[in-house]
Formats: sequence, C-alpha cells, structure tokens
Amino acid sequence: MAKAKISGTFALGDRHVNRMGYGAMQLAGPGVFGPPKDRNKAIAVLREAVESGVNHIDTSDYYGPYVTNQIIREALHPYQDELTIVTKVGAVRGSDASWNAAQSPAELVAAVLDNLRNLNLDVLDVVNLRRHEVDVSVTEQFTALAELQQRGLIRHLGLSNVTAAEIKEAQSIAPVVCVQNMFNVMHRHDDSLVDALALQGIAFVPFFPLGGISPLQSSTLSDVAGSLGATSMQVALAWLLQRSPNILLIPGTSSLEHLRENLAAGSIVLSNEALERLDGVV
Repeated sequence: MAKAKISGTFALGDRHVNRMGYGAMQLAGPGVFGPPKDRNKAIAVLREAVESGVNHIDTSDYYGPYVTNQIIREALHPYQDELTIVTKVGAVRGSDASWNAAQSPAELVAAVLDNLRNLNLDVLDVVNLRRHEVDVSVTEQFTALAELQQRGLIRHLGLSNVTAAEIKEAQSIAPVVCVQNMFNVMHRHDDSLVDALALQGIAFVPFFPLGGISPLQSSTLSDVAGSLGATSMQVALAWLLQRSPNILLIPGTSSLEHLRENLAAGSIVLSNEALERLDGVV
C-alpha cells in the first residue's frame, strides 16, 4: 500500500515527505491526556499509516504527556530511513490535564532532550517552536533551539502559531522549513501567508485541518461531498491539498477506518466548479 504518495511530495529541508502525513495527538487518552484506551490499536494505526506510505508523522512530548512519543517508539523503532518525525516544544501538561506554556529557553532545551529520549533518537528531524502569548521573544527562543541544531541534536527548525513578523524574526537566526498554523476550508486567516511561504519553498502544515474539537460543518461541503461520493472530511482535506503545493496534511485519528478514509482523500480531485463553491464558504 502506498496511498499517502498519491498527493505528491514536498521538502522539509533535506527531507522529502509525502504531502499526506499523520498527526499523533489522538493516540493519547481523552483530552490528549494519559494513555489510550487501547494501546495495541494505537500501535496498529501507526504501523498501517507507515505501510500506506505515510513518511511524515507529527507529534509532541506534551501529548499525553510523553504517551504518543512512547507509542511511536514502540510501534516504529527502529525507524525507516525515509520516515520524518516532526515534534514541537513550548508547553507542558499539568497534573489536572491543563495546557501550560513552557516558553523559556531552558524549558525549550529540556523539552528537546525529553523528545529525544522518549522517541529513542540521537537527532530530531524537525522541531517546531510552538508560540504562546508570553513575554519571551522569538529571538531568545529560536536562538536556544538553533544552538541545539548546531550541536547536531536537531536537523531542521519550524514554527507554530506564529505571525508573518515572527517568522521573519526567526529567519534572521536560522532557516525555517515549516510553519504550523490553524487553517482549513472555513478558517483562512493565513491565506496570504500560505502563498508567501510557498514562494520561499517553506511548508505550511495546517493544524485542525478538519476543525479540531468542533468538526467542520457546512452545507456546501456536504453537497460537494455528496456529488463525489465522498465524506465532508475527505473533501475538506482534498481542498487543502489543492489549495497550494506547499501544504502538508497531518490529520490525526486513533481509528483504522478513519485513517484509511483520510488517506483516500489524497486521490480526490476537485473540479473548478467545486473549488469555487468551497472557496465561497467563508
């Protein structure tokens, strides 16, 4: 099986990945906290994703915390050479399952070391700095990560939840290979940013491509899906793939059925009429 290859590839630095990837967040327990109800099922989802051609997995040590990385290690280590694992730093989880900012340089360095240990890696392919609204400059944060890159612990750096100005600031310190911001057919605040990054050869990786906690709901989306014999979520993914060639998808699921459904979206080609209708949703 190689369904993830249907939608083409894009570069993350010197790593070339299939545009249909996989996000590991939902492998943790409810609320992305604690272990999953069925660890063997989570392992099966990861293994089938890779067998289906997925070579870009997005994760973080604060999913669980630590749970998803430990499951990835159990399911896939030793990793295939072509597999690119992208992680992010910038938060920690409280004992009450709260999401708390961990944005100081020291906390970012500690998070990188935790990711290395839990994934059982000597070097992380890509580390994204996840920004939160705290009084720590991008320069201070990105410098700390760039120093780890120079030490050989990180291959490439990216950013998440950032503005165009913050991206430019980070680029003055080290190259940026990808940006993760919220973006989907109904939330397009970063339309111009997607295009600007495409011109620079930088990947744009939408988080919540299917709406997140509240799944996307649109009569237009449903109508287009019905005309294609597809699901609304498949059409939402197909729209993103056709929106720009630098968009990489990382839809997450803990279900084998939904994994297969997501991967099949890569083969859907939307007509100009369908694209016009979907572009008018916002």
